[in-house]
Amino acid sequence: MKAVLVMQPGGLEQLQVADVVAPVTAPGWVVIDVAYCGLNWADRMIRIGTYPHPFTYPVIPGLEVAGVVRAVGAGVTRVKPGDRVAGFNEKGGGYAEQALVHEDWVIKLPDWMDFKVAASWQIQGLTAYHMLHTVGRLQAGQWVLVHAIGGGVGLFCTQLAVHAGAQVLGTVGTPGKDRLPLHYGAARVVVAGQQDFEAAALELTGGRGVDLVIDSLGARTLDRSFNVVRKMGHVISIGEAEGLPYQNIRERLLPRSLTFTRLHLGHVDPHGQAWADGIAHVLHGIQDGWLQVPVQQIYPMAAASEMHAHIESRQLSGKLLLEVRGG
Repeated sequence: MKAVLVMQPGGLEQLQVADVVAPVTAPGWVVIDVAYCGLNWADRMIRIGTYPHPFTYPVIPGLEVAGVVRAVGAGVTRVKPGDRVAGFNEKGGGYAEQALVHEDWVIKLPDWMDFKVAASWQIQGLTAYHMLHTVGRLQAGQWVLVHAIGGGVGLFCTQLAVHAGAQVLGTVGTPGKDRLPLHYGAARVVVAGQQDFEAAALELTGGRGVDLVIDSLGARTLDRSFNVVRKMGHVISIGEAEGLPYQNIRERLLPRSLTFTRLHLGHVDPHGQAWADGIAHVLHGIQDGWLQVPVQQIYPMAAASEMHAHIESRQLSGKLLLEVRGG
């Protein structure tokens, strides 16, 4: 089968289309004929070798796919060959004509959902849900500060938080990326380098501080974020796009009894009620129309490096997809 591989950690040139051996089923596993694979910042981290969970190279990136079940292993009962599904595999494999996903992480698609949307919401939508609701215990009226609010996770956070009755302050690094978050209901979006998010957060909350911070940037941005969290508030980290966090987390938590989580979606129990609740909530939001999944562009497998260049440009406000079989 055809697949896009990262030959070794490095630049865009490391993404190469090659013939590889197709996956085979094993007990509990499902082989999916991939229609589309969703791009996430984690794919870029895998390519350059900074993803916090180790990989052996060459590797096929791509953590979320949508398509049709080709074959199932022994003991699989939730899906059967021919079913339309979405799937999440934290070990990658999605940039390929066939992908292997454990049954626990396979979601049978409702008839109304097409494969483009199905490949666009799993990681970003469920990560946003579990940050806000499973970890953050978000309540109506609370304030959430979302860094990189114009990106995929940020846009999901905005919509989910607003729907829950919370108020959202965001930051973006590029002028113009504030448009969609504001359209989705964010109260204010600060453009880095032009405005100060610390001043905005304290102004909007009357000096009290925000209840929850969602940060995918790390480094200096994460460090400064601790300055604007209320007592007993919470900070959630999901990435380090600007660099690793400073080694002072304990000292930053102590002055106001803050709590801190470094969230990884794969640590949510797929057999637990929280996982089922997240899927139901996001699917209902998409079906009801209050939760939008903006697909900005679709790339063929041969243009995977262009897709990665697009996400690196920081001009993205929406979702990018890799088209494998289409449909």
